Amino acid sequence: MTVRDVLLEGTALLHSGNIDTPDLDAALILAWLLGVEKSRLVFMWNDEMSDAVFQSYITLMRRRIEGESVAYITGTKEFWGLSFKVNSSVLVPRPDTEILVEAALNWIRRRLPLRPKRGLCVIDVCTGSGAIAAALKHECPFLSVEASDISEAALDVARYNIRSLLGDGAIKLYQSNLLDAVPGKFDLIVSNPPYIPTEIIPSLSKEVQKEPLLALDGGADGLDIIRNLISAAADRLNPGGRIFFEADSGQMTAIKETLEETGFTEIEIVKDLAGLNRVIGGSRK
Repeated sequence: MTVRDVLLEGTALLHSGNIDTPDLDAALILAWLLGVEKSRLVFMWNDEMSDAVFQSYITLMRRRIEGESVAYITGTKEFWGLSFKVNSSVLVPRPDTEILVEAALNWIRRRLPLRPKRGLCVIDVCTGSGAIAAALKHECPFLSVEASDISEAALDVARYNIRSLLGDGAIKLYQSNLLDAVPGKFDLIVSNPPYIPTEIIPSLSKEVQKEPLLALDGGADGLDIIRNLISAAADRLNPGGRIFFEADSGQMTAIKETLEETGFTEIEIVKDLAGLNRVIGGSRK
């Protein structure tokens, strides 16, 4: 079979399995299996493929139909222009989370005239793959960046990504329930915490349900972790420091009220690419 034949077969299988983007997913997985960029496939249309490779490809197609994401199958996901290792111990970084990175960077740029670059300390709480922390450090090398996660398995992934993208020791990692085991104070706290209500999780897509429950489940209303982090952050931010969360658009009013009740001011809500409220931030006096 040629590469074209195999790609058509894979696309047909994914289509029959009700995968939303069968053409794209089939091409991404085939390109990864062959060790080439997806754009190279068109130049390989007539290349012969061995039966062993074809059988491996069909096995991967079946995994995709069963709900395993392309990112988990290939073990990689691009975020902020960087390639991250991912596995079932961490959430797959999503484009909407780049809104959180943008919001943080905008605040950092506004803050710089008021404070020397070397003095800005940032922590990414519930870091998972380390995508947010690594993106901030990559964009602003002068930042002192730390990151925490309750899962040691997630921290293993973050440690690998930070080492491969930024070098050993570029970001300090802590195994911690939020900030409990993290020393010091910060100018900026960022977090993409678990915020999905418990009862909604069984109705999520097969792909999402294969992601770690620990990184999804935010309690009865989805806000347990966020409330706890707001409470902890109140005493862990330097004067004028700021916190940013990613959350669901329907949770923004409740989060805004919690921030205000805890003494945060200058509440800011940022929309995602679909025009939905995605990120919320507030400052300490």
